[in-house]
Amino acid sequence: MATFNVRPDIDAAAARLSGTFGAKREIERLPSVLWEGETVEMLAKGHYAGGIGLIALTNLRLIFYKNGIMQQTVEDFPYGKISSVQWQGGMLTGTLTVYTSGNRADIQNVLKNDGKILADELRRHIAQGTVPGAPPAGPAVVAAPAAGPDVASRLATLDQLRGQGLISDEEYTQRRTQILDSL
Repeated sequence: MATFNVRPDIDAAAARLSGTFGAKREIERLPSVLWEGETVEMLAKGHYAGGIGLIALTNLRLIFYKNGIMQQTVEDFPYGKISSVQWQGGMLTGTLTVYTSGNRADIQNVLKNDGKILADELRRHIAQGTVPGAPPAGPAVVAAPAAGPDVASRLATLDQLRGQGLISDEEYTQRRTQILDSL
């Protein structure tokens, strides 16, 4: 099994993944789409929105992430917005269907073992979700502190991402501006 040395939570989830073939780029760049304070609990691979990508189950949401050569796809499903989950397994793969606010997302070709566990964990998160009408706990908790060392650490992390070539100069400038505007 490949080792990634991205972040402890991502490395642990990647180690439990049935196979990382075709998902290396997404695993390595996953921190760029995570919210501050968000941790990855489980990963799987699947086909959604015209591409094969990475499914990340975090403490706050379900994310589909595809980092292609020409384009990037990120679609997230905060737990407070998910109404139900369906898993339909076949011989080797299956389809994870996520229902949100009258919409339906079918993530296909998920390996059977990963998909079953992912669906069960997603149901657990939904069951522990927010009270109807209450704002989701995740984003409010994540966005609350924006002073002092948090800003400094966010800027330092951003500098590291650019230094490692994981984000472009344009992305660096845009994200730096967003961080500074949050003050």
